[in-house]
Amino acid sequence: MLVAWRYKKHDSLLQSFDPRAWIIFFCCFLASTLFFWDFRFLLFFFGLALLTVFNSGIPWKDMSRAWIFIFGFILFFSILTFLTGRGGMELYTSEHTLTKLVASFHIFGWTPTLNITAEKTMYAVSMLIRVFSIASMTILIPYSLNPAHYGITFRGLGLPDKIAYGMDLTMRFIPTFGRDFTLTMDAQKARGYEVEKLSGGLFAQVRKLAPLIVPVTIHAIAGSEDIIDAMDLRAFGVGPRTWLEKLTYRKRDRVLIVFGIVMLLFSMALSLLGVGKFWVPGFLIA
Repeated sequence: MLVAWRYKKHDSLLQSFDPRAWIIFFCCFLASTLFFWDFRFLLFFFGLALLTVFNSGIPWKDMSRAWIFIFGFILFFSILTFLTGRGGMELYTSEHTLTKLVASFHIFGWTPTLNITAEKTMYAVSMLIRVFSIASMTILIPYSLNPAHYGITFRGLGLPDKIAYGMDLTMRFIPTFGRDFTLTMDAQKARGYEVEKLSGGLFAQVRKLAPLIVPVTIHAIAGSEDIIDAMDLRAFGVGPRTWLEKLTYRKRDRVLIVFGIVMLLFSMALSLLGVGKFWVPGFLIA
């Protein structure tokens, strides 16, 4: 049996929008952030993302685990970007050293050294703002979009019935897979399987996780086959599909769509004019 995300109906501005309008605006927002490397422009999207989160009406306790995971991932990614400056050389050709950290130990005659430059620092800050803005908007989708509207939303965006229903099943399979994994873990623990005491290297740990991975995978495959059989019995794909509910655009939905499109076009125009490229404050390179 498929389960859905932990969606709860709230009296909020975000959930009052048509899901199609929300998806269109999200895509425009995502594309717009990719046109800029100047963190001053990215701050606009950062503020817009925070404004959306604070007005979503979703309690912190409902999203706390997802936020902790996202924040940890972003923090790790930002630190790694700061240490390596990976990708930064595509944006700048010279670096200005702010400070140099030299380790007090040696590794086979090599002394670990870290050059902290103005370019690496601003590159990491820009990436942090961009990724956090995108993640903040993305995390709202499963909590603000009614699972009963997945299929009709994608169909309303112009996708064929088969693709729309496939997207619907995909969105439902993710939480279902997580539920099955949790149930399987609890069942194995009841049989004396100690998951917390996994030891050894990476491959050894993966091999020891077989009592968890194999049943969940088999159950997912069996569930997929049951769904395929049910769809075949109902002659899915033979003719046009009808949907139980009907979505209708309202004035606020059109305003949201227009705002997203204007934001995207404005971002494209600024990018073509050379505005919003990588920028380093003058006081860091003076």
